Amino acid sequence: MHPFRRFPISPVLPLLSMFLGSSPRSAAAPGEAVRLEALVQSAIASNPEVRLYEAAVTEARSLRRAAATLAPPEIQTSTGSQQVQDAAGRFAGEGIVWGIGVGQTFEWPGRLGLRKSIANGDVTLATLGLERFRSALGSRVRTSALGLADADEIARATREVVERIHELREVLLQRDPAGISPQLELRILDATELTLRRRANEASLEATAARQELRLLLGLKEPESLPSIAQAGGVSLPSAPTAPALYGAALTNNFDLRIRLAELEQQGLKVALSRNERGPSFTVTPQFREEPAAGRNQFFEVGVSFPLPLWRNQKPRIAAEEARREQARTLVEIARRNLERDVHAAHRAYESRREELGRWSPDSVAEFRSAATLADRHYRLGAVTVNVYVEMQRQYLDAVEALLDTRREAITAAGDLETLTGVPLLDLPAATAATEVRR
Repeated sequence: MHPFRRFPISPVLPLLSMFLGSSPRSAAAPGEAVRLEALVQSAIASNPEVRLYEAAVTEARSLRRAAATLAPPEIQTSTGSQQVQDAAGRFAGEGIVWGIGVGQTFEWPGRLGLRKSIANGDVTLATLGLERFRSALGSRVRTSALGLADADEIARATREVVERIHELREVLLQRDPAGISPQLELRILDATELTLRRRANEASLEATAARQELRLLLGLKEPESLPSIAQAGGVSLPSAPTAPALYGAALTNNFDLRIRLAELEQQGLKVALSRNERGPSFTVTPQFREEPAAGRNQFFEVGVSFPLPLWRNQKPRIAAEEARREQARTLVEIARRNLERDVHAAHRAYESRREELGRWSPDSVAEFRSAATLADRHYRLGAVTVNVYVEMQRQYLDAVEALLDTRREAITAAGDLETLTGVPLLDLPAATAATEVRR
């Protein structure tokens, strides 16, 4: 095994000719140096699902304000007529009796604080959901951009070989070959061209699908809005930290685990709230009442009302909330176990692909391409057989696909590690924006 070399990856990056234009994109002039992260910010600014998560955060914040407020006061009024008689039963006077009061309901001590804490937990969960989606979207844009570059490169190499074989076949047809060997060689070239043309069509379809996915991620409305591909600098795949170190970072940064922990904390608050709700709410009502039937009698009273029975039976509710808390605690343990498994798997995949890339020299693809061109020239001169010629063309394509597929898998594994742990791995270079082309 060759020792791993820091492998310079030089894919072509798709760059938008229109960035953050009119709300929220702005134009990027041709030749302007930009970074792939600008594509990520453009996708986050224009993706409709981001607005969905942002609306959820706004909703949670609004409900938090409502959870911390008392119920609105109630005005109570009463009116009626009154007749007054003396001790002998004779009529002594009459008048209109009226009263007015304001009632305010108060919760059992500590209940509003618990409800506010639960509402704060809802805000935390909504915010974590938004951050998780933004992180996943950014990782997907990066891998899609680099994947599109590799798909275009494979399609270009396949078309190059198909065109080379087609031109050679046309030359052989013009020579009017005589004998069985030239005719069989022509049939071999026919079959090779047909199979490679199908391979080129599949590579073109994959590139088109990758281009469509990236266009949708970036929020572009029209296919022609996707710009041409510009040559970028090298993307480095550095050595990753050890798997235990990455897992330690994931315990702090992983969004799924953080969401599970927030749910567990919130469920503990719900258990405390269900226990607190055994105590009653009570209403205090200051009242003013006037009875003018026999003189001007005025009264100021304070009334207190509460439901019966005084202590509510909350045992079923408490048991249900405690069961949900136990479920949340179990989900946290499952999330930790799955996280450890995923981190180790992604780490192994990343290091394995890096090791594979380390076996390639930076000029491997160029050397295979030169050999394929050399085989074409010498076959025309009769120096090599058709089998050597065809095999060299196929080996050139296999080498290109093997390198780019390995590189794409390494980048995907690096993106998975970044999503799982929050530790950045990819060293993304600046690239030069290209002019727009219509596809």
